[in-house]
Amino acid sequence: MSFCTAINCMDGRTQLPVIEFLRRHFGANHVDSVTEPAPVRILADRDDPAAVESICRRVAISLDKHGSRGIGLVAHHDCAGNPADEAAQRDQLARATAFLRARYPQVEVVGLWLGKDWMVQAVAFDASEPEGT
Repeated sequence: MSFCTAINCMDGRTQLPVIEFLRRHFGANHVDSVTEPAPVRILADRDDPAAVESICRRVAISLDKHGSRGIGLVAHHDCAGNPADEAAQRDQLARATAFLRARYPQVEVVGLWLGKDWMVQAVAFDASEPEGT
């Protein structure tokens, strides 16, 4: 059995589209779910070390115990926990993705955006972005 990992908002509207996308993207049978309200804000700003470590501890279980093939990080339209506009959330997504790529260089990390249509869009970031630590 193969696994990948979703770091997703707790919002139920995002769950199934993200699972379906990540299973196809990573060719995985199962998706381990790490859910938080506004995980992109938490991982981008890193002003709550306990919340960051909680997310990372759960990701480590997926990587170490399930051999996760990759990580998908989700930001979405109409987020109750992160009411920032799309531009601000995409900036957070870029910074949080850079942080995860630096922390977990052994796996692919993909940033995902879900707009008003709830369709998953993989977001490409400029390779010259500074890596978060």
